[in-house]
Order: sequence, then C-alpha cells, then structure tokens
Amino acid sequence: MSIATLVGIAVALVVVALVLSAAIHVLPEYERGVILRLGRIQPLKGPGLIVIIPIVDRLTRVNLRTQTYDVPAQDIITRDNVTVRVNAVAYFNVIEPVRSVLSIDDYRFGTQQVAQTTLRSILGQTVLDDLLSKRDQINLQLQQVIDSVTDPWGVKVTIVEIKDVVLPETMRRAMAAQAEAERVRRAKVIHAMGEKEAATNLGDAAVVLEEHPAALQLRLLGTLLELGAERNSTIAFPIPMELLRLFDTSRKAAGDGAQQAPAGPRPAAA
Repeated sequence: MSIATLVGIAVALVVVALVLSAAIHVLPEYERGVILRLGRIQPLKGPGLIVIIPIVDRLTRVNLRTQTYDVPAQDIITRDNVTVRVNAVAYFNVIEPVRSVLSIDDYRFGTQQVAQTTLRSILGQTVLDDLLSKRDQINLQLQQVIDSVTDPWGVKVTIVEIKDVVLPETMRRAMAAQAEAERVRRAKVIHAMGEKEAATNLGDAAVVLEEHPAALQLRLLGTLLELGAERNSTIAFPIPMELLRLFDTSRKAAGDGAQQAPAGPRPAAA
C-alpha cells in the first residue's frame, strides 16, 4: 500500500470523525435542543442522544434551569426627589425553548435589560418611605412587570428581590435625627400618661382615706416605719388634719365663751 493511499484513508477517517461529532449530540436532562433545518423549525429534541444533519441543521441548546441575574446598582430618583442607589437580583428560567430562540436574539441579555429599566421605572414612582417599608409589595410589582415583558419570549421571571438601598449621608443623618425625635416624643407621651394614671390613683386613694380615717392613721404609721428603717437623722412627723381641726374648734369655742361671759359689778365712785 502506497503512502498516498494511507494519507487518503487517514483523511477520510478524520472527515468521518468530524461529521459524526457534528451529527451526534448528547443533551443532559436540563437542556433541550432547538433545530432549524434549512431555516425551518423542527420538533424539539432532547434530553438524551440526538442526531442532526451537519451543515443542513443548526442546533441551539437551551438551558431550562433557573438562572440568576445580579442587577447592577442603579442611581434612582424617587418620587419625593431623593437620590438612592439600589441593586437587585432576578431569578428566571426558560419554559418555552422554541419561543426563546425564535422570539428574541438573546433572551438572557433581553431579560437583563428589562430588569434594569423596570427597576428604575418602578422605583422612580415610589416614595422613599414605601421603598424602605413596603419592600415585599415592590418586589412583587417588579416581578409581575418584568414577567409580562418576557412572557412572549418563553421566559418566566419567578422572583425579583431588592438587595440594598444606599441612602445619601445627609439623608441618613436626617432619618437618624427623626427617629431620635420620635423616640423622645414617645417617651414624653408615656411619661405624661403615667403621671395622669398616678394622679387618678392618688385621687381615688384620697377619697378612700377621707371615708375611712383609720386607714389614714395606718398609712401614717407605715410611713413612720419606712422613715425609721432608712436611718434618717431627721423625721418629719405629719400632724393629722383631724387634730388641727380639733384645736381650731377648741380655740373658736374659747373665744365665743369669752364674748358671752356676763360683766361683773362696777366699783362705786368715791
């Protein structure tokens, strides 16, 4: 056998190997094959072993697994004219492989661009307080809007989550001052409510003590015991009001008796 014949056989084997490698494909469980034969769509292939016609068929592998896209931080002006920097993450997957190939050139790039523009649009219509406190509602709105755009492409957006909201330094200081003022206000309100309840209870206690003088004496003795236990050098001894009233009544009675006493005989003139 001549050298030319050997070279020809080797070339033929290489060509056959290249053709077989181009014709035979193995698709894993999470992939599907979209085949265009001379420009016309063919039935969906996969998973497993598939055979295509080289040069005539064009195979596009489509990944059905959930994919994530980290939306870059966006500078957004909210509806109340506050500039914030927000980033998010989106989760999406292909549910219609044929549509993802025929309806858009690159469904990944298209989904990413829609996520960025929708994030700026939705948050630009939101006030800062809602952005900080109603995060779940905003996430749901973002998911619904993005999914409605990508649905014709056969792409399902499952989750959109806002990750970080970075506020300007001046706004952070203002919010900290507002929070501190709110805490001071609440403390004052609670203190005032406590004073009101204490005054009400003291009024009720005064009514009870007025109706039961013995209770007042017991309270007085309890106070003296508390003062004695504290080892004070000076003890303030309160005088019961009944005793003062008794002294006042005795003084008035003595004054009235002096005014009503009969005048004695006058001495005779010399």
